[in-house]
Amino acid sequence: MENNTSQSRRWIGYTLKYGVPLLVTVLLCILLFKDVNFSEMMDIIKNQCSFQWIALALVISIFSHVFRAMRWRIQLRAIGVNPPLFPLVLSIFGTYAVNLVLPRLGEVWRTGYIAKRQDAPFSKVFGSMVADRLADTVTVLLLTVVTFILASTQFDKYFSGENSQGLEHIKDIILSPWIWIAALAGIALVWWFLTRKTENKVVNKIQGFVRGLWDGFAAIAHMKGKGAWLILTACIWGCYFFQLYVAFYAFPFTRDILAEYGILAALVTFILSSISMAVPSNGGIGPWQWSVILALGLYGLAKGPATAFANLVMGAQTLLLIALGVFTFICIALDKNKTK
Repeated sequence: MENNTSQSRRWIGYTLKYGVPLLVTVLLCILLFKDVNFSEMMDIIKNQCSFQWIALALVISIFSHVFRAMRWRIQLRAIGVNPPLFPLVLSIFGTYAVNLVLPRLGEVWRTGYIAKRQDAPFSKVFGSMVADRLADTVTVLLLTVVTFILASTQFDKYFSGENSQGLEHIKDIILSPWIWIAALAGIALVWWFLTRKTENKVVNKIQGFVRGLWDGFAAIAHMKGKGAWLILTACIWGCYFFQLYVAFYAFPFTRDILAEYGILAALVTFILSSISMAVPSNGGIGPWQWSVILALGLYGLAKGPATAFANLVMGAQTLLLIALGVFTFICIALDKNKTK
């Protein structure tokens, strides 16, 4: 009976972790393509797209992965783990490929791959990965604040009409005291659980893992090479932005947006698409296109052309990640030092 209960819980966990993101992806894709004229979309892509700009965007995307591997290496060295750069690059390629199939599992996979290859504690390596992702979150928040200030006129114009009610609803949620009370209570509960002394082996094991996780995370505060780390952070997010920016030149209608509104239009699209990656889905498929279509709508672009642009860019990026994933797992299979 106990085994059946444990197995049921395990399946529930798997369903919530992997089934929900897959369901979100499918539902958003259904809504995305519900009213889309596929022949019109393919005609726009076939006859209006300058594919050399999409190719350039993919090249820039590869550089972003390399810069991320270089930044992570600085953090790993701070906890005494010193892998070669090439396996780190492979771990980044593999992360995004795995996330296409099992959302969020890619980060766990790359942690396990590097920890096993370098014979390092999983919890510390995982902590450094969490710090890596937290740096991304902080970067997105800063860029979001700056972008919303710079593009406030455009947002006010869009939300002043029939969309004003949705904006007020979002404000009510953010400003609700119950949200902040619940957040503080959750933090206090976690702190109490991690600091309490007990003889329970399971609790002690969890506390030990969290301490190792914190060691890997906190290493960012005293690591060597902070300047290089900041420069690489700028390079990563610069690549993310410019790969979308150059894609704007692939179609005449997105080029016209740049000509009329300047680089700020690309920045707004970039920020909204970056925020959408927080939605649990397979590689951002679904939420990413929705956010790009919304952003282009702010500048008056019709849904048909916006959908063609969003789907082509996401489709090309997805194919690249699949190719890099195949390359990664072939290289890992040939790596004789993969378990050292």
